[in-house]
Amino acid sequence: MTASPNPTRLTDVPEVLAKIERVRQARKKAFHLRETHITLSHGSGGKASHNLIEGIFAPAFTNPLLDRMDDAASFAVSGELAFTTDSYVVSPLFFPGGDIGKLAVHGTINDLATTGAEPLYLSAAFILEEGFPIDDLRRIVRSMAEAAADAGVAIVTGDTKVVQRGKADGVFITTAGVGRRRHSHPISQNAAQPGDVVLLSGPIGDHGIAVMLAREGLELETDLQSDTAALHGLVADLLAAVGPAVHCLKDPTRGGLATTLNEIAVGSEVAIGLEEAAIPVRPDVRGACELLGLDPLTIANEGKLIAMVAADDADAALAALRNHPLGREAAIIGKVRAEPAALVFLHTEIGGTRVLDMLVGDPLPRIC
Repeated sequence: MTASPNPTRLTDVPEVLAKIERVRQARKKAFHLRETHITLSHGSGGKASHNLIEGIFAPAFTNPLLDRMDDAASFAVSGELAFTTDSYVVSPLFFPGGDIGKLAVHGTINDLATTGAEPLYLSAAFILEEGFPIDDLRRIVRSMAEAAADAGVAIVTGDTKVVQRGKADGVFITTAGVGRRRHSHPISQNAAQPGDVVLLSGPIGDHGIAVMLAREGLELETDLQSDTAALHGLVADLLAAVGPAVHCLKDPTRGGLATTLNEIAVGSEVAIGLEEAAIPVRPDVRGACELLGLDPLTIANEGKLIAMVAADDADAALAALRNHPLGREAAIIGKVRAEPAALVFLHTEIGGTRVLDMLVGDPLPRIC
């Protein structure tokens, strides 16, 4: 089965929007979940499963591809594709600035975006624990639907499973995404070149510290929120500005800036030198890290971008990032060098130099 002639812009068509709303309203009227918590019957594949899907997932995610309720979404896409998958087990499920649903959508979009791809379609699979409140599930699903709609992507297929009480932690989500590459030149963590300039789209550590403070119930006087955001628009602006000058893009999630840069250094067989004073860190993040004995350079982010760009185009790339709402605090933080290969080193604010290694251990588990 083939999708409409322009499957990547389904939500832009007024007639389709009207149909989606009619289907959503019809399903809301037709199915009302009497249960207040997830039961094992919701994973049986029978009437309870059907009612869960039709009562929560289908109305929230409705689109012409999903509404067919086939075992797989069928669509036509021209050009070279990118494909990714990820799982989300963050604790707590709800945190300042986001929740597990928004995180699952943004994280998968960003994995596509950092290959230079335009995200098109997502899948979503849910592992639900017996006893999980259905109102919380509804809230998570609504958050996912809003995040996907804001990003202009569609969740077109999915699955649910239920496990016994105590065998999970409320809900785990696995997503996968398909995107279309916008360019012909390689963008990869293996493509950084000596002489490239290292750009960072904004302050680091917001997500990891926001989640940790919420988890531990630490009452610090801060309005810090997760930076979770979809980065494909920022990437599109960067590529439009400097195109082939962009050699590498990565989002520094688990393990933070330090770990991600080490992955690039190893993959590209280069050295990366950073200027500590140039790396943006919010005072609240720096203060929390000092209090808890953490390094902001190893704290997870969910809405930041690293770019390795040819030196001649670095200023234009920085301007492009700063012209986008998600890149207004972008900065040039270092440079790629030939030697010593596979090492990241930091020029400190006090005038010294130290090797910046990957994160060792896991001081902040369940962060995404």
